[in-house]
Amino acid sequence: MSGTLHSEAYAEFQRRLREAREAAGLTQTEVAEALGLPQSFVSKSETGERRVDALELARFAGLYERRLDWFIPKLD
Repeated sequence: MSGTLHSEAYAEFQRRLREAREAAGLTQTEVAEALGLPQSFVSKSETGERRVDALELARFAGLYERRLDWFIPKLD
């Protein structure tokens, strides 16, 4: 699958990542502090400037109290 970084499915993933953070009532800075990472890591993850790997997603999901599969849109 070419262009997956900027595909509609990845855009939906990014939206869900941001939505989960906002629903948890956290700022990007608070998430970064909780994960021991720079705020730019969170920002770039939400905007697609950097890819989120499975282990990073697991950390986000745990912090946001969401199941991993919640973040992944159905692929056609």
